[in-house]
Amino acid sequence: MGVISTSPTMMDQCIEECLRCSRACEECLTACLQEPDVHARVACMQTLRDCIDICFVATGFMARNSTNSKALCGLCASICEACATECETFKDDHCQECAKICRSCAEMCRQMSA
Repeated sequence: MGVISTSPTMMDQCIEECLRCSRACEECLTACLQEPDVHARVACMQTLRDCIDICFVATGFMARNSTNSKALCGLCASICEACATECETFKDDHCQECAKICRSCAEMCRQMSA
């Protein structure tokens, strides 16, 4: 429903999902840094950073109703999917939950990019 408007839209839902995803990725990244196999998680942690960044960028583009929002949401969906795939290779709870949230965000972003 936006900060200024009062009617919730698909864009508002996508913004919320991107914020949720970036937070989950930040939390997962922090947890991964504490795992004993941290060196095996380098690619995953790099993908987590990409996902965090693209979700924040997409949020800004959508909030200002940029004409580039659809294209950026498509890219965001791809990166979120890649992040979910990386996280799923690790069986700890934080990675599994992060993967679910990333997939949810990817689905919402795909809808916005259609």
